[in-house]
Amino acid sequence: MKDIGTSKEFLKSEEVKWETVGEGVQRQILGYDDKILLAKVKFEVGSIGPMHEHHHSQVTYVVSGEFELTIGDETKTLKGGDSFYIPPHKLHGAICKEKGILIDVFSPIREDFF
Repeated sequence: MKDIGTSKEFLKSEEVKWETVGEGVQRQILGYDDKILLAKVKFEVGSIGPMHEHHHSQVTYVVSGEFELTIGDETKTLKGGDSFYIPPHKLHGAICKEKGILIDVFSPIREDFF
């Protein structure tokens, strides 16, 4: 694992650049060290988080919008205030049904985000 370092202790959302990570999908990295990473992800209607898996544990809070989320063989619709957990190596993906924002937490850090 390469050494990414750590984020600043205080991060203001308006000072962190948005990175385009897919069509209609942007991400801000809002805090991390080698054990954990927090990201805010903004989705436009119809944008897709394609099916994928990774070795990280993931917990996500739905701030706003509506998402059709698939984890393994199960698909559910989640809205603002809902959350979900994805175990390591579990296939998952999302389709944005109503413009929204997700807060993702990964452990350990997602090195591929840097």
